[in-house]
Amino acid sequence: MRRGKSFEGSWKKPYRGIIFPFICAGGQMPRSTCLSTPKKLAEAAILALRALNLVDNNLAIRRVGEHVLLPLLRAPTPREIASLKGELRELVVSVEDFEPVVKRPKSLVALLEGRLSPHLISSLPRSYDIVGDIAILEIPPELENYKDLIGEAMLTLHRNLQTVVAKAGSVQGPLRTRELTVIAGARKTETTYREHGCVYYLDLAKVYFSPRLAYERDRVASQVQENENVIDMFAGVGPFSVLIAKKRRNIRVYAIDMNPDAVKYLKLNIAANGVQDKVFPMLGDAKELIKEKLRGIANRVIMNLPAEAMAYIDVACEALTHEGGIIHFYEFASEPNPLENAQSRLIEAVSKSGRKVQTISKIRLVKPTAPREWQVAIDSIIR
Repeated sequence: MRRGKSFEGSWKKPYRGIIFPFICAGGQMPRSTCLSTPKKLAEAAILALRALNLVDNNLAIRRVGEHVLLPLLRAPTPREIASLKGELRELVVSVEDFEPVVKRPKSLVALLEGRLSPHLISSLPRSYDIVGDIAILEIPPELENYKDLIGEAMLTLHRNLQTVVAKAGSVQGPLRTRELTVIAGARKTETTYREHGCVYYLDLAKVYFSPRLAYERDRVASQVQENENVIDMFAGVGPFSVLIAKKRRNIRVYAIDMNPDAVKYLKLNIAANGVQDKVFPMLGDAKELIKEKLRGIANRVIMNLPAEAMAYIDVACEALTHEGGIIHFYEFASEPNPLENAQSRLIEAVSKSGRKVQTISKIRLVKPTAPREWQVAIDSIIR
């Protein structure tokens, strides 16, 4: 019988498979009453047995030649046998050896109980991001010495993962990058991510990307109308821009970013999603590019740079047509009243630019970013 690797082994080498193998007393497989039926009748037999609540889901079905052995919870009664024979015609009841079904743990806590003390278990990350085949964790200081153990557990928990990385700092600088440390799996930070029917190539160590904004990207893209000119001021690898272009037939999206690596992947993603005639990548500072090339052309502006978007409100207003347009504005705001505070600051900043907020069509909390701090999204009609 094939065994998975247990916790008794070393955690230092990446491996896949079952972490908690079921080992019977004396190394023997459990014996069970079973029903033997030809392969061609196996599906019908399983359905018939389930209807009688006879299937033992803790034991694995066996195949022997042209027959299938189905483990049972108990020996069927004469009446049940008669019922089964009426449906299946060919069946034999016997007692055989079966391998147990090993149920995979569903959380880091379940995987690591018994390996870490209770106070460390309570510190395990309850949430994390998965981008393509890479998981991104935030490891608290008290678990720093156990990060390799946690990384290997993540590989076991999610079979599609190739790499687990830990955040080694916050998102910093004008290029919006953060330091990452590989703690398990392949030594890489480049991956492929799919969202809303689009494919994105990116390197998590070189560009900013958050899968937690998937809903927000679809929400904004769904509002865009045909024949609009859209400026994505902080486009990154293009998740807003590409999705908008995929949703609309006649659209022009100017996707700006000052990170050369982000623009490299942006161009790759534009081609990969077949939107070359609708999305136009631009490398540089949005302030300079809008003033030099894009002033007064936009029907809609996306400002997904919460830490610094307020400093760009004046140029975003310049980008809008003379009649005005819509700005999708993002900011970090603290409690109490983060929505009211963000809205007040936006209205004041737009007013200073010589424009006016005619309507706040939508304001929402996007996600928590720190204790008592939120990312806020505001859709505003500017005149």
